[in-house]
Amino acid sequence: MTLAAQTLRDRTAVCGVGLMIGEFPDRTPLSLAVEAYHRALDDAGMKRKDIDGIMTLSMGPDYDRFLEAAGTDVRYANQGWHHGRFIAPMVQHAAMVVANGLAKTVAIIHGRRRRAFGQVSEHEMWRQGLGPHGESPAYGALSPVLGAALAAQRYFHMYGGGNEDLAPIAVAFRKHARLNPHAVRHAPMSIEDYLKSRWIVEPLRLFDCCQNNDNAACMIITSAERARDCAKPPVHISGMQGVHAGPQFHNLTLPGLGVAQQRVYKYTPTKEDLYSYQMAGITQKDVDALITYDAFSPLVLFGLERFGFCGPGEAREFVKNGRIELGGELPINTSGGLLSEGHAVGWNLHIEAVRQLRHECGERQVKDAKIIQYASFLGESVIYRR
Repeated sequence: MTLAAQTLRDRTAVCGVGLMIGEFPDRTPLSLAVEAYHRALDDAGMKRKDIDGIMTLSMGPDYDRFLEAAGTDVRYANQGWHHGRFIAPMVQHAAMVVANGLAKTVAIIHGRRRRAFGQVSEHEMWRQGLGPHGESPAYGALSPVLGAALAAQRYFHMYGGGNEDLAPIAVAFRKHARLNPHAVRHAPMSIEDYLKSRWIVEPLRLFDCCQNNDNAACMIITSAERARDCAKPPVHISGMQGVHAGPQFHNLTLPGLGVAQQRVYKYTPTKEDLYSYQMAGITQKDVDALITYDAFSPLVLFGLERFGFCGPGEAREFVKNGRIELGGELPINTSGGLLSEGHAVGWNLHIEAVRQLRHECGERQVKDAKIIQYASFLGESVIYRR
């Protein structure tokens, strides 16, 4: 980690958030994005004229159409990629833009209508040879769930266990969602309910897979000084690190499982793999709650081991006995996550971190939360501090 990176600690903060998640049949992605933007402005106590930077995803409204619809002029615009693994890098990008004076206040915008099953529009672009999650189009394997299932199979082959070890994750996140009035899933779920759900691709069942819903989100990032004058308490960005990529980083697992071009070995993170902790000046023991990308339940196991919360092969036992539930040793995805709150590409995960640190979460509030980490299996992380 460079000295320049260390100087970014706590210089920027999230000052406003807006989220819409559910079913909005009469809306367009653009109108959803504009409403989420207005909600975030209200949350921050800001006006449109206070925003001079904009960042959007490639899925949903283009940045120029959004700015036209929202009546906002900016001096910094950027349009990124839509995969969930690039959500944290967009937060980091916005923080660096503000910290380096390219814009004073950046709004990150997202809006999307869900894709109907079988619909070919808005499909994820195929790469040469294979899909972005290890799919194999030549064999008819066209869904990201295949990549997650292959990775889970390899994990259980290396370390033991099986599908039943994923049940505590789905059950815990459903418990959290039942305390979240905005979640799309509130029906109770027991271990028995989970084990009765149908197979999708073994070892993954229906409840191992995320929701498919309409959604929109906005996060507003500004300097720590400006954030102190906003309507809500600032949530500082204390540490961060980007997506790790290359032949040893399959897009739905951590290194070492031998999926695709990976070598087979027991992955243990090094100091250089965990530099967001150095940047924030903390360790894993200081984290009050963990937020991790959970499009599929085994990704939670991979995230825990990628950031050293437990050793190789230990995550399947770590998630049991209420340890990841509210009141447990390390609460994870307290909103219900993508598995039960709903799918907003991952923005709802970051917004939950902000709301937890503002102590706005009611029954699902993590007591005295001061530090919450977003950390995922590909190595990207944002450490938020109250």
